[in-house]
Amino acid sequence: MADRRTESGAIGGGRNAVPEPAGTALVGRSLGLRGAVNARDLGGYRTADGRVLRRGVALRSDGLNHVTAEDLAPLRALGLRRVIDLRSLDEVRETGPDRLPGLPVADLAAAAPAVTAGTAVTVEAAASDGVTLHHLPLLATDFDIHATIRSALADRSPQKQRALLGEGRAAAMMTGLYRWFVTDPVARQRFATLLRLLAAPDGPPLLFHCSAGKDRTGWAAALVLTALGVDRETVLADYLLTNERSAPVVRRVMDDLEARGLMREPWLLQPVFRADPGYLAAAFDEVGAGWSDFDAFWRDGLGLDAAVLAGLRANLLDGGGSPASADPVSPR
Repeated sequence: MADRRTESGAIGGGRNAVPEPAGTALVGRSLGLRGAVNARDLGGYRTADGRVLRRGVALRSDGLNHVTAEDLAPLRALGLRRVIDLRSLDEVRETGPDRLPGLPVADLAAAAPAVTAGTAVTVEAAASDGVTLHHLPLLATDFDIHATIRSALADRSPQKQRALLGEGRAAAMMTGLYRWFVTDPVARQRFATLLRLLAAPDGPPLLFHCSAGKDRTGWAAALVLTALGVDRETVLADYLLTNERSAPVVRRVMDDLEARGLMREPWLLQPVFRADPGYLAAAFDEVGAGWSDFDAFWRDGLGLDAAVLAGLRANLLDGGGSPASADPVSPR
């Protein structure tokens, strides 16, 4: 399959790397949630064959456990059918389940102990507003960012924190996590389940998220966009938009860690808090190392077929461009 990367101008502000007609609004539209600042729409991105992702059908976000009472009305207005939570069980227990219109907050927390990191079980909780919550926990025990941060904050020794996170260790852990997204069979299965749900006739509008909406969510979004034929530069631009949207929260967290005496050098956590081009590249490198192209990864790595791709295109793409059936999957 030919690599159809398009030439582009500036990507600033998350603008699509494929040149857009004059007056086209920026993509990466924020959902305006005060308790989930990284919640945004994947709609507006343009594929290599000239089609455009529909708005309001595929949404990505940070955790919904901190949404405010004022956020519930905008969430309800999205008309969501499904929400996919990629957080680990410990994250859900420690920070709380998603807060959604009509969904009792205790439902997911009560069901969570039935799921383990090594299984492919989906915990579902149905809200009165018609939203089904799917829990697809993604936990890499060797690259458990949540546990690493907890360990770093539990011991206030700058020397021990530096030994845990300094000298490139935090960045290496992040790179390892992204490689794990591709190499681990259970991780691939979870991402494949997300893609199947998004491709189902009754799937969208669908929102998927993890804790920060950066790593697990970032790779899921990269898979969606790549499968639809969005060029790699635009996929990266969408991924890096997290740094802009989450910057105020990251600054507050780091200032708070220092002010409370939990860390003398809170910048040691910067590799964990930021979206880095090298992290996403590591995941795509693993795809290239294990499979001949993205088509093969889609088929043999994720276990997905042409029907899932057709459903994804039918649900997410507006008309225009050349017929979708003429193209296998996407540019690499």
